[in-house]
Amino acid sequence: MEKFLDCKGLVAPLDRANIDTDAIIPKQFLKSINRSGFGRYLFDEWRYLDHGEPGQDVSQRKLNPDFVLNQARYHGAQVLLTRANFGCGSSREHAPWSLQDYGFKVIIAPSYADIFYNNSFKIGLLPIVLREDIVDQIFREVDLNVGYYLIVNLKDQTVTTPTDETYTFEIDSFRKENLLNGLDEIGQTLQHAGKIREFEDRKRIEQPWLFT
Repeated sequence: MEKFLDCKGLVAPLDRANIDTDAIIPKQFLKSINRSGFGRYLFDEWRYLDHGEPGQDVSQRKLNPDFVLNQARYHGAQVLLTRANFGCGSSREHAPWSLQDYGFKVIIAPSYADIFYNNSFKIGLLPIVLREDIVDQIFREVDLNVGYYLIVNLKDQTVTTPTDETYTFEIDSFRKENLLNGLDEIGQTLQHAGKIREFEDRKRIEQPWLFT
């Protein structure tokens, strides 16, 4: 997992509440267990006017011009601004995978479904919780300003607007350190590799039958 660095990112506003994981990545695309390649299918039923299937050449599909990610002003966005209860529904890990693979580094919403929230941290995607009135204000500013960006400083736990308005957010200290150091669950385990080897060496002496 890559270290989370400060993010100065273009904001894409997805003004819907209760977006479930099936909307984020429809079920027909869940056949792969690799984390890459899902970005092309992100919000598939909203981005395209036809039904999508795995392996389809997306360049030949007809885009929905009304969907926010298809609008030129939001191309290359790294911050997704959305509404309450984002990521509800099933527990599929592919939902945060597809958001990250598309290019998002940060999501901002008033609340998240618990499983989606936890899965995001595991891959280095930062889900930030801000009060609903603050989210409302940012939505208004994004609408009025083409190229609207936010600066996210994880170390200081701040989100700063182009007019230098700064909002703070809460994050568990353990998750914060893991993001800053680029440690997923495997990386956390490998920090104790020496002790694990010592344990295995001792067990080989004490219980050799386990290793035959």
